[in-house]
Amino acid sequence: MSEAGGSVAPQHHPVLLERVVELLVPALAEPGSVYVDGTLGLGGHAAAMLEAAPQASCIGIDRDRHALALAGARLAGFGSRVELHQAIYHELPDVLAAAGRPKVQAILLDLGLSSLQIDDTSRGFAYATDAPLDMRMNQEQELTAEVIVNTWSADQIARILRDYADERFARRIADRIVAARPLHSSADLVRVVTDAIPMAARQTGGHPAKRTFQALRIAVNAELDSLAKVLPAALDALAPGGRLVVLAYHSGEDRLVKRVFAQASSDRVPVGVPSVPVGYAANFTLLTRGAEQASDAEIALNSRAKPVRLRALARKQEEAR
Repeated sequence: MSEAGGSVAPQHHPVLLERVVELLVPALAEPGSVYVDGTLGLGGHAAAMLEAAPQASCIGIDRDRHALALAGARLAGFGSRVELHQAIYHELPDVLAAAGRPKVQAILLDLGLSSLQIDDTSRGFAYATDAPLDMRMNQEQELTAEVIVNTWSADQIARILRDYADERFARRIADRIVAARPLHSSADLVRVVTDAIPMAARQTGGHPAKRTFQALRIAVNAELDSLAKVLPAALDALAPGGRLVVLAYHSGEDRLVKRVFAQASSDRVPVGVPSVPVGYAANFTLLTRGAEQASDAEIALNSRAKPVRLRALARKQEEAR
């Protein structure tokens, strides 16, 4: 993808880029329309959207100040069409109020880690590289993965492993973590987790520490709590005809998105009522049939697209009264 204004940024191919553009650009045809990137990362999706929708401006949000700096450089060629905010995406209403745009035409939430955070091994997100147990998306917050593994109870650790990563050996891993304290590096944690998982189970499902690192990252950054808050806020922020696209990367995220989208696109009438009374019709319509996945060609281009699940909906032009 071309870089606006010749700016420099780490090269990567944003996940499902063409499909995201295809879904959101129709909502940005009018002058003054606004695209919100709630998880700006390196700005790849935002640059493509601004190129494809020259009438639109972009409000970019990210909790990671380093990501904002790199994205700002990448998007500098778009000038005043870009406005960046350091915030967590569930703070969307505050960001839009500060920008003076309570209603917008398009929103993208590309969940999980950005390429910047994955590739910066010093931040402790990767189980394959030894680093401090950090895992903070916003490095100004106090809670880290090291705090969790060294101070939380076995019950608390087992709960996040089950709830955030579907880890079937959650209790065994939690007990081993508590017994091995103190743990200070990702290598320490990988060793403990690997030893906790039965040998036969280590042969399938990828790296044995993959789910533990996922659960810790989600807990450190309160990702599911933030997602639960931002989804209704994003729906409320959409102007008539506005569109929302969400890219989820694990089952917990996708279940939550699926449930919220289903509720928003369903008429509010009891089962068996033959017609929808005035004022009870759904105000949103689904743009995708279930969750869309990356093609083999997409995965070959960007292996990080393999787990993605895309869902999209639109606010109707005329809402139920």
